[in-house]
Amino acid sequence: MEKLRIRIVGGSLAGLFAGILLQNAGHDVRVYERSVSGLAGRGAGLVGQSDLLRILRLIGCEQVAHVGVVAKERIYLNHDGSIAQTVHMPQTQISWDILFDTLAWRIAPGSYVLGRQVVDVVDGAGGAELIFDDGTRETADLVIGADGLGSVVRRAVNPEDHQNHYSGYVAWRGLIPETSLPLDAGLLLDRFAFHVQPGVHVLGYLVPGSKGERQNGSRRYNWVWYRKVLQSELAGTFTDMDNRRHAFSLPRGGLSRDRLEALRDDARQILPHQFALAVAAEPSPSIQGIFDYEAPRMIGRSIALIGDAAFVARPHTAMGVSKAAGDVMALSNCLARERDLTTALQRYEADRIVVGRDIVAYGLQLGASAL
Repeated sequence: MEKLRIRIVGGSLAGLFAGILLQNAGHDVRVYERSVSGLAGRGAGLVGQSDLLRILRLIGCEQVAHVGVVAKERIYLNHDGSIAQTVHMPQTQISWDILFDTLAWRIAPGSYVLGRQVVDVVDGAGGAELIFDDGTRETADLVIGADGLGSVVRRAVNPEDHQNHYSGYVAWRGLIPETSLPLDAGLLLDRFAFHVQPGVHVLGYLVPGSKGERQNGSRRYNWVWYRKVLQSELAGTFTDMDNRRHAFSLPRGGLSRDRLEALRDDARQILPHQFALAVAAEPSPSIQGIFDYEAPRMIGRSIALIGDAAFVARPHTAMGVSKAAGDVMALSNCLARERDLTTALQRYEADRIVVGRDIVAYGLQLGASAL
């Protein structure tokens, strides 16, 4: 296929994967990220599954897969903090921060644009048009929606079915220096730890430091506590202490002192003491809404959806980044092998839509036993 003018909406990992791979193929690519300050420092750890490792090799970043912390086993705690079960299952958590920073350096200078918010996309047979929040417009041969959970591009492909579906629970998240964990919580270190009881699901693991540090004392501890929240209470849950309402989450720094103390009190009553200490050590927890979404279509006439813009799977699968990598590699291959864009997009959708549906279904299955 002749070289295309490609514009990517969304500058997180999916957008960077697509930008780098398609630039390497010779296309004219630009990535638009709505955040003014960028996305660095927002991640914790992720699992290096096969599609992620494959795309890292393709773009020459395979070394990032080695910047991780190994959890040597899984442990399941009783409420009193004793170990109920130990499972030998070593697992490496790759640093999201290092992966993002490496990709951001790899994309061509000037092609990654911050503070550029796309508010609408108009699809057409001869190209698509981006409409920005300042009223300006831009046309492209192909627009790729990599804009995640709140995708604007998704709406252009699936106008009748583009809303996420709330699962009934949220994930409270903390990310703290491992040295912030009291000695009484030392059992959590170097292990993937869980406490799972009816209505209670909490887990935690070590990840590298913000610069990829892996030595003892320089790593970070990541904990996740899944908690039920009624749909009617969701808006309040995502409203910060300045009374600003967020659509799908409450970012770090948004929690009031009263709500933080209430969380810590709940942790002391509900969780094993090791996890309660980890929760207490986090000064600015965040809250992530857990949603599901399956795109009826992954393509328009001049649009393709990748990653969470197409399928939102619950985090229990640990497959979100790997799924995005698989989408990008499939799209790149289809563009390289077909003579026209229409055929390439049709083949891409045929390759990936079943994969996306299966991963969402797997997430629903895991979520059913989460709480």
